[in-house]
Amino acid sequence: MLNQIFLGLVILSLFIWLYLLTFRGKFWLADQRLNLDPLDLTAYPSVCAIVPARNEAEMLPTTLKSLLDQNYRGEFSIILIDDQSSDGTGKIAEAIAKTSNLSDRLTVISGEPLPGGWTGKLWAMEQGIRQAQNLSSPPKYLLLTDADIVHDQSNLQQLVIKAEQENLALVSLMVLLRCKSFWEKVLIPAFVFFFQKLYPFPWVNNQNHKMAAAAGGCILIRRDILENIGGIEILKKALIDDCSLAAAVKAYLQNQPDLKVKSIWLGLTESTYSLRPYPSLKSIWDLVARTAFTQLNYSPGLLLGTIIAMSIIYLVPPISLIVGFLIGNWLMVGLGGIVWLLMAIAYFPTLKLYQSSFLQGLSLPAIAFLYTLMTIDSALRHWRGQGGGWKGRVYQQ
Repeated sequence: MLNQIFLGLVILSLFIWLYLLTFRGKFWLADQRLNLDPLDLTAYPSVCAIVPARNEAEMLPTTLKSLLDQNYRGEFSIILIDDQSSDGTGKIAEAIAKTSNLSDRLTVISGEPLPGGWTGKLWAMEQGIRQAQNLSSPPKYLLLTDADIVHDQSNLQQLVIKAEQENLALVSLMVLLRCKSFWEKVLIPAFVFFFQKLYPFPWVNNQNHKMAAAAGGCILIRRDILENIGGIEILKKALIDDCSLAAAVKAYLQNQPDLKVKSIWLGLTESTYSLRPYPSLKSIWDLVARTAFTQLNYSPGLLLGTIIAMSIIYLVPPISLIVGFLIGNWLMVGLGGIVWLLMAIAYFPTLKLYQSSFLQGLSLPAIAFLYTLMTIDSALRHWRGQGGGWKGRVYQQ
């Protein structure tokens, strides 16, 4: 009986992986990239970067400097919102701009107290966007970026060229996440792999497909489109604000077929990266648990389905191989090994992006098990009323 159950499950897992590799938008290829040698534009539109910063004094000498040093050929300004920091974030930002002789490029505003119904980052962004809208010459584009991101010197120019040449309302990059500590090396590439599987980038980038997603660390968006969808305020309670923003923009564009602006785009990059450290298992666990149950719309049914699906897709193949070996069922051993190899092959392009070994792909079942536990913990936190915590704030959901 056990023999038949595991054989049936590993066959099911095989069919699922064949579907994922063939029909899930080829997400696993990790090949959606900006052109590193883009064509030139005849004119470069104005851009204003919006940078919410809460206690980021340690990061800013590198990250803010990378924004100030952009080689963008058009008009470019930066609004940094000091979000109730206690480490002198605002003063340090001004000092960095002054040292670089670029004080005229940077405006620092002190964030107002967080009102009810808003998450902190979005409230800071709302204040920065209002400031940009009130400029004597409001920018065509807003660059929404985090204070821990180090931008390649040509990053902004590449983003704008992509948007202008392809008539895009939103262009976003999944920046290279820090991958230095042991747990970062084990879990961060898988985080990016799972994100791509959940939101296949080729589907996101297809204007006729309903799939929409963005990565909040680096989003270039048309200011007029943001205003037309209702502004950041429509997202004020969202913990997964980047994907919610992309969904709102894409839905708006699909309902306005006569607009010149057609779609959104999401890709990967090796040259723009995050300094945000995740040195321990707990830090990555908290990152995932903060929003995992939100991704499931707080549904117990979807949670149960996710647990079952993750078990069949990732855990059944290695377990079947071991069980098949113990009971002498070589068909089960062979099928388990084939499926395990298929998942390692699918994982390899993302591992390559993070300069990791192909052999690390064999650990994906164990990593998936950890992420499943994080998702369960996310649900438990929600049911205990702990909400999503970030930067010293806890948001009840």
